[in-house]
Amino acid sequence: MGGGGGYSLPPRDLKSLEQRAKEKLKEGEKSKRNVFISFVYEDINEVNLLRGQAKNEKGDLEFSDYSVKDPFDSKNADYIRRKIKEKIERVSVAVVYLSNNTKSSKWVEWEVEQSLKMGKTVIAVHKGDALPSNIPKFIKKNGIKIVKWKDLSSVI
Repeated sequence: MGGGGGYSLPPRDLKSLEQRAKEKLKEGEKSKRNVFISFVYEDINEVNLLRGQAKNEKGDLEFSDYSVKDPFDSKNADYIRRKIKEKIERVSVAVVYLSNNTKSSKWVEWEVEQSLKMGKTVIAVHKGDALPSNIPKFIKKNGIKIVKWKDLSSVI
């Protein structure tokens, strides 16, 4: 004989619920992009300014960071590489902060290689209007787009 009976929404309420669900889905599309930032530790102050911009309520970027102070071939290198790979796996975009120091970093080159292997979009960014004088070969070799710092959010 009958169960507990069902609950049915009137069509007007159902339409309202459907509209709210669509709005929530649209909001999700506009959510922040999770970005891995690769940089030479000597540029930490400039990179922190870039991160600060992401914290702006209107910003649409959220940076993941796993700063490495250890040399590329240090005793901790395997552990560090594993942790960095985990970070890169969780992002949609990798950003390389270019400066005159970048060319000398084995870590930055390795992070770019890993990002590309994982199919991530990689974009190089520099501050000011002029490019740094020493663009690393791995940036050119991989055809990585280079943009001004101020234009980053428009290309991601």
